[in-house]
Amino acid sequence: MVTRVIGASTLSRDLGHWRPSGRHRPVYRALADGIRLLVHDGRIPLGVALPSERDLAGALSLSRTTVTNTYAALRDEGYLLSRQGSRSTVALPRTTLAGRPARAAASVIDLTHAAVTAPSDEVTQAYAAALEALPAYYTGHGIEPVGLATLRQALARRYDERGLPTSPDQIMVTSGAQQAWRLLLEVLVSPGDRVVVDHPTYPNALEAIRRTAARAVPVPLRPREYSTPGSARSSRRWDLDAIRDATVQTGARMAYVLPDFHNPTGALLDVAGRAELASNARWTGTTLVVDESMADLWLDEAPPAPVAAVGHPGTVVTVGSASKAYWGGLRVGWIRASPSLISRLATSRAAVDIGTPIMDQLACAALIERHEEILVPRRAELRGNRDALTAALARHLPDWSYDPAPGGLSLWVQMPAAASTALAAIAPAHGVALAAGPRFGVEGAFERHVRLPYTEGADRLEAAIDRIAFAYQSLKPTDGDYSAVVL
Repeated sequence: MVTRVIGASTLSRDLGHWRPSGRHRPVYRALADGIRLLVHDGRIPLGVALPSERDLAGALSLSRTTVTNTYAALRDEGYLLSRQGSRSTVALPRTTLAGRPARAAASVIDLTHAAVTAPSDEVTQAYAAALEALPAYYTGHGIEPVGLATLRQALARRYDERGLPTSPDQIMVTSGAQQAWRLLLEVLVSPGDRVVVDHPTYPNALEAIRRTAARAVPVPLRPREYSTPGSARSSRRWDLDAIRDATVQTGARMAYVLPDFHNPTGALLDVAGRAELASNARWTGTTLVVDESMADLWLDEAPPAPVAAVGHPGTVVTVGSASKAYWGGLRVGWIRASPSLISRLATSRAAVDIGTPIMDQLACAALIERHEEILVPRRAELRGNRDALTAALARHLPDWSYDPAPGGLSLWVQMPAAASTALAAIAPAHGVALAAGPRFGVEGAFERHVRLPYTEGADRLEAAIDRIAFAYQSLKPTDGDYSAVVL
C-alpha cells in the first residue's frame, strides 16, 4: 500500500509561527512541538508520512541535523512509528511524557470545539416533522440555491423579532456559516485584497481568507480594563477608530466582525458601538460582514438589535448559523443581504454545490418555531457550566486570568507564561485536547492565551482543568516565556 506523504511546503505553511522566541529552547524542540500540535489538531492525519528530512530542512531553511533531531524526538515520544523499509508514519503515543498512565482516547476531554450537544428530543421531533413534510417537495427538482421558502420566511421572522425588518428575498440559506463566509469572500474579494478582522477571531474565518489569497488585517480587541474616564467607550472591547483607520490605510474591501458574544472572547458590542461600526463601513465604502452565529447564546443580557438595523443595506451583510444555538450536526447557515447580492451569491454557489439538503432545511425551520422553548433551558445549562469552569480555574489555576463572558460558549484565558502551543501539544497525553491561542490569531499571536469552552458539564470541566493544570506544571514555564522548557 502506498503511504501518503505530506509535502514540505504544506507542512511549512501549516506550522505558521513556530520558531522559539527565546535563546534557550532548542529549535528542534520547538519544531517537534509545532508538528505535535498539528497532529492533535487533526491537521496532520494519523498514518501519513512526514516530508523527508532534506525536503523539510529546505522548506524551513534549517540544517538537516535539526530536522533529524526533530524526527528523532517525535519517534521517542511515540508520534512517529518507524517500519523497516518504509517511511515513518504519524501516530499518537500510548504513554504520557509526565509519567502518568496514558488515558484511553475515549476518556480525552475535547475542548478544541466550542459546540453544543443536540437537544435530543427537539431535534428528533424536528426531523420527524421534516420527514412528514418532505413528500410535498417530491414533484419538484429539489434544488433550491437560495433555500426553501419556508425556512427563509422563518429566518425573516426571527430578524423581525430582533428589530431588523427583513423579507425572505434578503435571505440565502447555506450549508453552514462557513460556506456563507466563503461565498462572500469569493464574490466580493479578489486575491491580494485586504480584509480587516477583529483580533483574536474565529480561526476558520482566517483560513477562508487565506484560501481566497486575500490578506487579513488584524485589529486587536482591547482588554476589558481599558478605560477613558467619563467616556461611554470605557468598557468597549472593539477599537472602532482603529478598525476605521486600518480600513482606510490598507484599502480593505471587507471587514469581518463578531459583535455578538465574540468567538473566542465572549465580548458584546454595545448599541452606540454598533451604530459607529456601521457608519464607518458606509463612510469607507467597505462591506461589513457581521457574524451573528453566537447571537442567541446570551447568558447575562440579550444583545442589542443587529448591526444591520442601523447600517446601510448596501454595506452591512449578516451571517448566521443554526449550529451554535441548536446543534453542530445541523449544517444550516444563512446570509442576510440585499436581494441583488443574494442573486450574485446564488450564481457563484453553483460552482460549489446546488443547495442545502431539504431535510436539514425543514428540520431547521421546525426548530426555529420552537426557538425560545429550546434556548431558555440551554442558556440555563450554559450559565451553570460557565460557573463551574470559573470555579475550577480559581481552584486549580488561580493565576490565570480572563474577562467575564456575558454570552457565547467560551472564556478567553490568559496564562502567566507564553506557553500555549507547548501546552496544547502535550495536553492530549494528559487527557484533554485544547485549541492553542495562536489558532485564533495572525502570525503566531496569542501564545499567552487559550480558549476554554464551557460546553461540557460541571464534572468534566472540573476534570479538564485539573488535567490542564497538571500539564501546565509539567512544562515548568516561567513568566513571559517558555524557552527553557525541555519536553
